Amino acid sequence: MNLFYDTFSTPFGSFSLAVTSTGALAATAFGDSQSLLSRLPKCHIMYDTSLTTPARNQLLDFFSGRRRNFDLPLSLHGTSFQQRVWSALLAIPFGATRTYGQLAAQLGAPHAARAVGRANATNPACVIVPCHRVIGSNGSLTGFAFGEDLKRQLLDFERAHQRHAA
Repeated sequence: MNLFYDTFSTPFGSFSLAVTSTGALAATAFGDSQSLLSRLPKCHIMYDTSLTTPARNQLLDFFSGRRRNFDLPLSLHGTSFQQRVWSALLAIPFGATRTYGQLAAQLGAPHAARAVGRANATNPACVIVPCHRVIGSNGSLTGFAFGEDLKRQLLDFERAHQRHAA
């Protein structure tokens, strides 16, 4: 599959995104295009900012604190269970968190917290599909593909911007 990417600076470092030929978001990653490519092993990515501009603009608005939700078409590939988990992630409000167990219960599979964690870990579109908002049952910041320090920074950022808007 051919995808089109862009990499740009954010307050959290470099960020890359990939879209389809129709502009639907396929993946995101903190870091450069190599970080992105590692999330898309069977895809060919080409640099093209004309197709990535809408997603880039929404992400830049998010990272500047002007946006809380995204309005982008998504083209995320995964199993039906992964898709269900990713949909549940989209419903977690800006500045809020949920535990893996809470998500499992919400999906009608209360004993599937580990499976929810695995689906969360395979989320191809960090930030857009806010996997950073999922924490351990004891409040720990377990699991984030880009490190717990960055996860903490994102959660602190959202909480700070949530307070300013209240």
